Amino acid sequence: MTEIQRPGALYQQVAAAIREAILSGEFAPESLLPSEAQLMARYQVSRPTVRNAIAALRAEGLIDVRHGKGSFVRSDGHPTLALDRRIQHAPGGKFVMPGGDVWDEAEEPSVHRTRTTKATGQLLGLGKEEELFGCDRLLVDAATGTQAMHRTLIPFEVAESVPALAKEPSQQPTAVYTVLAKAGHKLWWSETVRARMPVPDERATLQLPDATPILHLSRITHGTDDRPLILEELRIGADRAEAAYRITADKQPTRRRHT
Repeated sequence: MTEIQRPGALYQQVAAAIREAILSGEFAPESLLPSEAQLMARYQVSRPTVRNAIAALRAEGLIDVRHGKGSFVRSDGHPTLALDRRIQHAPGGKFVMPGGDVWDEAEEPSVHRTRTTKATGQLLGLGKEEELFGCDRLLVDAATGTQAMHRTLIPFEVAESVPALAKEPSQQPTAVYTVLAKAGHKLWWSETVRARMPVPDERATLQLPDATPILHLSRITHGTDDRPLILEELRIGADRAEAAYRITADKQPTRRRHT
């Protein structure tokens, strides 16, 4: 039995005691927490107090409540999937991603017409409400069951200048890179990664536990004159994956001497 002698609401005191037990290793990752009755006896509190404490820890992301099974300590282990974000040249002017074969498509790609938002417009160098082709994919890693949401956005003006894109905007990203290169673009890529809390449809689609953020990766393919050509967005649970990059040093521009 553990005596509670701390300031604050009683459920917060119980949550703090359980939190300490988790962080100290008494309750190991992936282990089942004691039952409500056992926690009531351990801390000498009522059932509502225990439930409020569990709810607080669930909101923090320390535990995961599995209906019909109980409350489990969330894993603090390494993400199960490393996303290799490199792009490589392949024979015949093609491109490949070293980790691209990780993914299977859980369903048929969905092609639609959409418009830029403030955020996507800034990334593509366009104003709001500019017309785009969109292609949404639900991806799954067969080895781990990890799911990811992938979206490709192609401005109409880019598709019009590269007819193969307008004809088939649902091509795989590496195939799109190849089409753009064959159209005369010298390609390079920039990418940003941020963590944020998911909206309800992302949480449901990615099957995320409570209080789990997602990684939101935004990749821009640049072409001639550094012009943004397409935008890709990848969303995946931050507890399931990490992004890995190879970083190389750019050549420093040669300084012109004034005579």
